[in-house]
Amino acid sequence: MALDGYTISFLVHEFNRVLLNGKINKISQPEKEELLFTINTSEGNKRLLISANASLPFMYITNENKTAPAVAPGFCMLLRKHIGAGRIIEISQMGLERVVRFKIQHLNEMGDITFKYLYVEIMGKHSNIIFCNEEDMILDSIKHIPSSVSSVREVLPGRTYFIPAQEGKIDPFTCDLEFFLNKVLKRSESIFKAMISSFVGFSPVIVNNICYSASLDSDASCASLSEKQKDTLWQIFNSMLEASKNDNHQYCIYIDASKGAPVEYSAVPLKIYEDMECKTFETMSEVLVEFYSKRNAYTNIRQKSADLRKIISNHIERASKKLDLQTKQLKDTEKKEKYKVYGELLHTYGYEARPNDKSITVLNYYTNEELTIPLDPDFSASENAKRYFDKYAKLKRTAEALDTYIEQSAQELELLKSIEAALNIAESESDLNDIRRELSDHGFIKKHTGNKKEKSKKSKPLHFIDDNGFDIYVGKNNYQNDELTFKFATGNDWWFHTKKIHGSHVIVKTNGKELPDSSYEYAAELAAYYSSGRDTDKVEIDYLQKKNVKKPASAVAGFVVYYTNYSMVVSPTLEHVKLVSQE
Repeated sequence: MALDGYTISFLVHEFNRVLLNGKINKISQPEKEELLFTINTSEGNKRLLISANASLPFMYITNENKTAPAVAPGFCMLLRKHIGAGRIIEISQMGLERVVRFKIQHLNEMGDITFKYLYVEIMGKHSNIIFCNEEDMILDSIKHIPSSVSSVREVLPGRTYFIPAQEGKIDPFTCDLEFFLNKVLKRSESIFKAMISSFVGFSPVIVNNICYSASLDSDASCASLSEKQKDTLWQIFNSMLEASKNDNHQYCIYIDASKGAPVEYSAVPLKIYEDMECKTFETMSEVLVEFYSKRNAYTNIRQKSADLRKIISNHIERASKKLDLQTKQLKDTEKKEKYKVYGELLHTYGYEARPNDKSITVLNYYTNEELTIPLDPDFSASENAKRYFDKYAKLKRTAEALDTYIEQSAQELELLKSIEAALNIAESESDLNDIRRELSDHGFIKKHTGNKKEKSKKSKPLHFIDDNGFDIYVGKNNYQNDELTFKFATGNDWWFHTKKIHGSHVIVKTNGKELPDSSYEYAAELAAYYSSGRDTDKVEIDYLQKKNVKKPASAVAGFVVYYTNYSMVVSPTLEHVKLVSQE
């Protein structure tokens, strides 16, 4: 869920508890739209990470330190100049808006005490970090918004800071029972729309949870509610506000066990997700670190791999067109047999042709039917026969060459698609390095010219343990797949792979033991999850002992053959395995 105003209110409680009166020791800008503050507090140094990234805005206290660029950007330098040794004396939320204001006390050039404001706006693509003086005049911002971009509000140095009003919406903390009953629930629309359009700070998840907790359908009309239902809805609505006022929290992440993936996070229990696994935390920052670190890593990897995706996509498109053209050309060579028959029949019946004839009709002794053969009147029958044999020979040579070219093009296309599948499951910079290396090894990109230290970094397969205690290894690219299957696995280990679609090689180490039936299923589920079929409901998996998996001579990395195997159909999931290591 988005970091809504309601959740931010709990985050502000935490900031006041941990960061208030802290002294800013260090300011860095590790990413273009990201700031990292190191703050000396009564509990020691704390790090506050703030991101105004349009696709993933957030703010939280973290233990992670991030490498700053060698040359600090201008906005970072301005903050260092003004508040580099400042003290945070106030942290507040603007109503229940997704805006947090830090009031910072510092000494100016004359040694006088002065104040600055740092506004953090967590508003999706409109997120920003804005630095203002004591009169709320903007000194600078991490993103400049001119009037050509926004007609509502300019965010430029010299402009006055203000928060655009949300028409028709009020701060829910100012709402009383009378307003709730006579204004909100008097709207001629659904409960969901009435509440979303009446209050700032509430995300759809929160509103749906309020309705669900009141045993109401959020799509039900306000007019359909009984007095008792209205009262119940108010009680739950009010209790959520009280929870925020009193910091009465239950910081948690709801996890889809079948996918092993976080679905939602919250500062209070969400009954709509009560059937999911709930992982609790001590602070809201810990929740956001856990939830967003994976999302942030995924977003960063997607951004860092954008060039590779474009390269692979272009090569796949080119290889597909080349294969289609070659297949079409091969189809055109099918008429070669006709030219051969023409030549043979002209050798047999050519004496019947008269000078200047444009065709001759003869008996085709292969089919016992009459056949009309076109002739070039400028040539004799024997010369026409030779010309047809020459066409036959040329098309035959073309067909033989095309057979080779089509096989090579098909292999190239399969290789590219397997690299694309590996890119889709890449999780780290070293994974991307492996993919770059494979692309350069096959001539799709130029050789990487990074330093030796970078070249030596290679990613490692994923290591899981299933519910029965068996070790399972998953290759994330073709090089890892080859390493796992032909160097790491022993003959009696079990090998799993998706049928007819690209995916990882999965190895179950048996250590001489008999695998229980469930372990076969768990490994198959892993193979389905780390494949191109991850987003489908069912995937067919082939599995067999590693000793029966062969690698053809001169085959590219990751390519294998096998002739005897078992198969099963499973759903992609990580429910029955635990990740041990991935690097």
